[in-house]
Amino acid sequence: MEEKVNIWKTNLTNGVIMGMAGVIYTLVIYFIDLSLNSMQGYIFIAIQIALLFYLLKSYRDNYRFGNISYGQSVGAGVVIFVYYAVIMALFTYILYKFIAPELIDKLLAVSEEKILERGLSQAQVDAGMAVQRKLITPGFLSLMGIFNSMFSGTIISLVVSIFIKKEGNPLVDFPADQQ
Repeated sequence: MEEKVNIWKTNLTNGVIMGMAGVIYTLVIYFIDLSLNSMQGYIFIAIQIALLFYLLKSYRDNYRFGNISYGQSVGAGVVIFVYYAVIMALFTYILYKFIAPELIDKLLAVSEEKILERGLSQAQVDAGMAVQRKLITPGFLSLMGIFNSMFSGTIISLVVSIFIKKEGNPLVDFPADQQ
């Protein structure tokens, strides 16, 4: 009989690796003052795809005896991103509350520029900025980060799992110590 693998325990390390990569990347981007550059987000998505591929391949080879279905791979990817989302939410809160509270002012300035580009009246700009000031807080940014990480993580897991899945013949590929 096949040994049950606890997907949460076996992917805790993978989730922490993904989370630490996110923290390090965010800190590097902050220190080189590219936090508001939209291109850096696309670069990090590419890094996440490559890292998730490596982590899922490692999970497949070390815990699934070299075989994993598409669904199992997607599930493992989502679990990794659950851990990642929690780590990044905590870090985001700390970043915007304690390390760099001035980033909130920069976000508000960028938001005001985008509203002004739409050609709205000053009263509409002021109303929009009042809403933005209430929403752009460390807590709200952390909460939205969880949802954003889970959504993007699910999409990335769906795509990466196409290349990770490997289903073998259970009569031939079953490990000898489990027979």
